[in-house]
Order: sequence, then C-alpha cells, then structure tokens
Amino acid sequence: MIPAIGPGTLLMFAVGGLLIYLAIGRKYEPTLLLPIGFGVLLGNLPDSPLNEPGGMLHFLNEYGIQTELFPLFIFIGIGAMMDFRPLLSQPVLALLGAAGQLGIFATLLLATLVGFPLNQAASIAVIGAIDGPTSIYVSSILAPELLAPIAVTAYSYMSLVPIIQPPIMRLLTTRAERRIRMAYAPRPVSRGAVIAFPIVVTVVIGVLVPQSAPLVATLMLGSLLKESGVVQQLSRSASNELINLSTLFLGLTVGSLMQAETFLQASTLLILLLGLVAFALDTVAGVCFGKVLALVTRGRINPLVGAAGISAFPMSGRLVQRVAQDEDFTNHVLMHAMGANTAGQLGSVIAGGVLLTLVMGMLG
Repeated sequence: MIPAIGPGTLLMFAVGGLLIYLAIGRKYEPTLLLPIGFGVLLGNLPDSPLNEPGGMLHFLNEYGIQTELFPLFIFIGIGAMMDFRPLLSQPVLALLGAAGQLGIFATLLLATLVGFPLNQAASIAVIGAIDGPTSIYVSSILAPELLAPIAVTAYSYMSLVPIIQPPIMRLLTTRAERRIRMAYAPRPVSRGAVIAFPIVVTVVIGVLVPQSAPLVATLMLGSLLKESGVVQQLSRSASNELINLSTLFLGLTVGSLMQAETFLQASTLLILLLGLVAFALDTVAGVCFGKVLALVTRGRINPLVGAAGISAFPMSGRLVQRVAQDEDFTNHVLMHAMGANTAGQLGSVIAGGVLLTLVMGMLG
C-alpha cells in the first residue's frame, strides 16, 4: 500500500528540488546546497527507514550533528586552506574582522524584540557571520529545533554574497574611496610566527572565551597542520577528504531535518528575514569602520576592504577586489581584503563563543 503524501510533503519536495536546481543550474554553493536538497527529499519520504532510529540519517544526526563533530571537522579543513600571513603582516586588519561581527549582536537584540526567546535569537543572529559551520554549531547547542532553517539560511546567503554585498558597498562609499590604492609592502612574517600564531590563539581564546575553544582550536589545528610543513599528507587530507566528506554528511543530515511539520512555519520566513538583516548589518559595519580607518590614515585604507570582514572565505575577499577593479582595473586590494577576510573568519568563531557564553550564562 502506497503511503499518503500530504500537501506539506509535496511542498518540501519542491523545496528540495529548488535547492538542487540552485546548486546545479545556478551553481549557488553546490557543495552544500546539493546534498541539502537531496537530504530534504530523503527526510520527507513517508515511512522511510532512513529517518528511523538505526537508519543512516538518524545515525548521522545523532553522532555528527548533535555531537557537533561535522562542523568541527569542517573547521579543521578550513584552517588547512587559510593563509594568515596577510593578517599577521597588517594587524590593523583585525579591527575590520571585529567590526564585521557587529551586525550579529544588533540582530540578537532585534530577534528578541520580535518575540524569539534568547537562545533562538542568538542562534539566528549568528547567521550574519555568513559562516555555515559556526551557525550550525551554535544552533545545535542553543536551539536544535531551529537547526534546519538556520543552516539553510546561512548557506543560502553564503551563495548570495556576490549579489547582496556589492550594492551595500557602493551605497556606502564614494567613487573616490573605492579608487583608493593600498600599497602592498607587507611586513615580513617569519615561519616561527606563522607556526606560533595558531598555538597562541588557541590558548588565549580558549582561556578568555572557553565556549569558543572547540571552534577556534579546530580552525587553528588545520592552520598548524598546513604551516608546520612536516605533515603535508595530513594537511592535504584535512583540506580535501575530511572537509568534503564532512560537508556531504552535514548537508544530507541538515536537509533531512527539514521536514514539513517543523519547517513549514511562519518562524522560518522570519528567520530568513532576520538572517538577511544580520548579513547586511555586518557588511554595513565593516564598510563604515573601513571609512573611519580611511579617514584616520588619511586615505591609506580602502573602505571596501571592510566588507571582507565577514566569514565568507575567500569569496568576500575576492569580491572586494572585483568591486575595486570595477572603478580602476589597475587597483589591487586583494591581499588586504584576504587579511580582513581571515580576521573575519576568526572573528566569527569568537563571536559564536561569546554568544554561547552569554546566553548559557543567562539561562543557566
């Protein structure tokens, strides 16, 4: 006997199909949206043993999402792909990475004002970092019931960075500001400094913000694997096999949690809207602080670089270069933007830990 399929299930099949189309047809974050879209289909199959205790998707959720392993594995891979030299040679760019997180805390206040409890508001606010693994990590701890819509929103906006950020960047800057040239004469960074950086950051942040320790430690472990130069095989595995398998399983599992009875609610649309507000405010804060630095340094910093202070690495850094070259093709700000982008990646995991500390302290 064929099980009955209700309109909600049919709508979720359509949502899964849309995500698959965006991944294949539009090439929007295909690495994540494709398995998420297919996971939506699997999660809404009626009476499927995949979703029952002991089934594959139930097993992946229990041991990969609820234990936060998949996001942490992904952070090891991200760390193995990052180069912190542009940031270490220009420490002032760390300020832009910090400014790029201000929208998170503004959205936290906004989400509480519209009726979300503090734990859910904090999980929604982290979407503004445009960092899928951090959003999943924080929401799996604070608001697991919102994990699916938050994850989909975070990764959807990651794919829309080239569409959302440029209008904001152009609106807040003048043509003269976008044409500012930044001489790239980086301070030499020794091999010892590059190796010491992940160790020092792990210890300092782990002591000051303990809730950030899992996120920071895994990101820094990946960086240490890469920069040590003695475990190339581990570094390659982290930046290829580990991150790819974790992303695949994470996408399938998150998609399977998008079931009709829990996903098709008014709160889902509100999460999408608040996530967009958080993303826009982070970009606004980064660009505005870039304008302040441009003023203080008498035109030696291009305000566009502030837009790279979010965590969408390396997409946002490359986008800043593109917008700058739209005004002047010979203007090269890529290395500065990458410095701000790596600072934003680090800033997002610290911001996630700060939110966890604040919320768990207030609720506990």
